[in-house]
Formats: sequence, C-alpha cells, structure tokens
Amino acid sequence: MSNKTHETDVAFIKALAELLNENNLTELHVKRDYGDADSLNVRVSRQIMQAPALAAPQMPAMAAPAISAPAATAYAAPEDPAQDPGAVTSPMVGTIYMQSEPGTPAFVAVGDKVSEGQTLLIVEAMKTMNQIPSPRAGTVKRILVEDGAPVEFGAPLMIIG
Repeated sequence: MSNKTHETDVAFIKALAELLNENNLTELHVKRDYGDADSLNVRVSRQIMQAPALAAPQMPAMAAPAISAPAATAYAAPEDPAQDPGAVTSPMVGTIYMQSEPGTPAFVAVGDKVSEGQTLLIVEAMKTMNQIPSPRAGTVKRILVEDGAPVEFGAPLMIIG
C-alpha cells in the first residue's frame, strides 16, 4: 500500500468519525474494496454517556420499628445492571447467540466459573460471528440477554462477580 493510499485512508477514517459525531451515531462500519486482495475494513464506534435520570421528589421517611437483623453479607446488585462493576457490555450492535451452533450447549450458564478470555457468547454483526471474551475471571452471576435477541452497543450482557 502506498503512502498516498495511507493518507487517504486516514482522511477517510477522520471523516467517518466526524460523521459519527455530527449525526449522533454510536457506530459506523464501512468496507472499501480497492482491488482483488486490497481492502479497508473500518469500524468506528463510541460510547454515549447518558445523563442520570432526574430523581422523583422524596417523600418524608416514616419511622420504622427497630428490628435487630444480622448484617447483610449478600451482594446487593445495582438497580441498573449496566452500572454493576461486574457488567460485561456489548462492544457492538448485533444479535446474541449463547452457543456456537444450534443444539450445542451454551458457552456459559449462571453459576459457572469463567477465566479471563473465555468465550461468554457470540454477537453476530453484519454476518460476522464475534466471540465475546470474559474481561476477567469470576463466576457468572446473571445473564441479562436471551439467545437470538438483538443487542445495542454498550448494553449489559451478563454480570461476572
């Protein structure tokens, strides 16, 4: 590839990034074919940070009777799974597949111990099967998606604790 082609590719990628921002998109995927064995395949994505929802006005708390209870030792999951520190989020828009092919066992189930890099599930995007690896070792606490369901970029897929 010549330096001229490299410079035009860089300019093209910068233009895609600008297009992403100008149109408030989260992801663009483009493939340019230059010839028989020469192509450029680019995916530009960003994560949009959402502002927290406005809280409803708080009602005055009623005095609750004092009850002696053992200290809570169980993990209390956040209300929004995406805010959970163990959340594994989707790196792309696509369709979820929990197993490598129909009729085979799922990659993981709730309660399974996983190692870093182990395949958790597949996200199909643009006819490409993308294995989603575990970002850390731990135990699968919750699976938040169903087989065959569509998923958005940044959506929580599962919780690993």
